[in-house]
Amino acid sequence: MPFRLTADQRELRDELREFATEEIAPVASTLDHAGTYPGGVLGALADRGVTGLTVDEQYGGRGEGFVELAVVVEELSAAMMSVGAALSLHLGVAETIERFGSEALREEFLPAMADFETVGALGVTEANAGSDKAAMETRAERASGDADGDEWHLTGHKQWVTNVAEADVVLLYAKTGPESEAPENVSAFLVPTDALDIDHEWDAIGGDSVPTARVEFEYLAVPDDRMVGEEGRALVQRGDLRGGVNLPARAVGIARAALDDAVAYATEREQFGQAIGEFQGVEWRLAKMAERVETARLLTLRAADEADRGAETASAKTSMAKVHATEAAVENASDAMDVHGGVGFTSEYPVERYFRDAKLLTVAGGPNDVHRNTVARSLRSD
Repeated sequence: MPFRLTADQRELRDELREFATEEIAPVASTLDHAGTYPGGVLGALADRGVTGLTVDEQYGGRGEGFVELAVVVEELSAAMMSVGAALSLHLGVAETIERFGSEALREEFLPAMADFETVGALGVTEANAGSDKAAMETRAERASGDADGDEWHLTGHKQWVTNVAEADVVLLYAKTGPESEAPENVSAFLVPTDALDIDHEWDAIGGDSVPTARVEFEYLAVPDDRMVGEEGRALVQRGDLRGGVNLPARAVGIARAALDDAVAYATEREQFGQAIGEFQGVEWRLAKMAERVETARLLTLRAADEADRGAETASAKTSMAKVHATEAAVENASDAMDVHGGVGFTSEYPVERYFRDAKLLTVAGGPNDVHRNTVARSLRSD
């Protein structure tokens, strides 16, 4: 099998690497420390068609696959993980609409999402429903006296809605059936963000430029035609989505950035009359960091390739890549801080941001131990 990207994929990678180097890296630390949303960067990506990367061409997107998504997200995240996160979350909502939404919803939302005129966010997790999504308490009831079933009333909360302050619409999950029908008792709805009350904005230590908030809503009226997918099938259908390769791709970007910065610093920093990178202990540490980047990228691209081919093992491969890549990112960021010495523990260098952002990814998209369970179950089913 060929262990290389196609010519088009390499061209895409090079284009985004140049963009990230010139447009994101110079402002990343400033945006991160101020907690400022990278709206200008995302707008520039929209001008290049990247915000519609995986949206089908018939809806105004580029129609690329998940390998291309992994390539793009790695490049963006190497410069600033929050940019990769904002793009990935947005495209994840678009994927759900395209895969399971009605044709009317596709035509209404996808062209605007591809142009980034409409920005999507996701609302699934709750205070008592983290990894156990089936434990969610948010409910959607058909409006009283609505014989035609044209409207739903949603009541509940969502604990972690990333980018809700900048988004236009939230893909919100709620129970529409009895517990006896679980997991086929949860439905998804597209809800305008201005209909939600922000109850609490989380002061996170990573991903500061794309903030996360808890939202609440009571008897929120949502038209029936805003339901995405079949009634009661949203959680099951969510398991068929393949955009999750964005998470390990973000981690690969961080791991690579940490390696690049560590190599550069070890080359220029001198102690005891020589560059510290010439000491064998530092050489071995850098070699291990390089190994982590390569293995994490290979696992991620394999998962993305299986997702593109619709392989049954794609979910397990994505979980495997997520665990390995996110932990590689944490280890590389930690090693990069050590190579930098005291200055690595200051905000003068970006390696401390790599560490904060990498640690977030071990929890985001489901804790790594939950993904280990997914891998283990796939072994038993083989």
